[in-house]
Amino acid sequence: MRPVDVIEGKVSVLDRADVDTDQIIPKQFLKRVDRTGFGEFLFYDWIRSGEITLEPNPILVAGRNFGSGSSREHAVWALQDFGFEAIVAPSFADIFYVNCTKIGLLPVILDERECRAVAEAGEARIDVDDQTVTFADGVVEFEIDEEIKHRLVHGLDDIGLTLSNEDAIAAFEAAGGADRGPVTTSL
Repeated sequence: MRPVDVIEGKVSVLDRADVDTDQIIPKQFLKRVDRTGFGEFLFYDWIRSGEITLEPNPILVAGRNFGSGSSREHAVWALQDFGFEAIVAPSFADIFYVNCTKIGLLPVILDERECRAVAEAGEARIDVDDQTVTFADGVVEFEIDEEIKHRLVHGLDDIGLTLSNEDAIAAFEAAGGADRGPVTTSL
C-alpha cells in the first residue's frame, strides 16, 4: 500500500445518500479476487443508464451513509481503481470505512455543510498529517483515529503492519514466547 499523506486535485460529486456497496459495484462483477480491474464497473448501472456521470478525480464527495449494505471489499477496490484517493462524506458504513483504510483509500468525515462547500469549490487539498481539508477560501479539520492515521501515512496494510513489528515478534519467539501455549485475555 502506498503512503497517504496529501491528496489534492479536482473533486467529483455524487450527491446521494445511502449509496450501498451493491450500487458501487454490482454482484455480477465479484467473481475475481484481484484488487485491480474493477474501476470500469464502478456504479455500473447508474453510469450505463446515464443517471450519473463521474470523472476519475482524486477526491469524491458523497452523501451520508456512503458504502452501506454488504461488506464487499470489491467496492473500495473499484473506487480506488477508478482513480479516487479520498472519499469525503458526512458518514460512512463502519465496515466500508475500515475497508477503505486497509487499502489506502482515505475516508474523510465532514458535516453536510462542509461537504457541500468542498463540492462547490471543485478542488481540494487533504492533508492527513494536519487532518485538514483546504478548498477555495476554506479550511476544515477532520478526525481520524491515530492508529489508522499511522497506518495510512506510513503505507501499512495488515501485512506491512505485522512486518513493522518483525523485531518484536522475533524477540518474543526467541524468548520462548511461542512455547508458552495459548494466550488468553479477559474482556
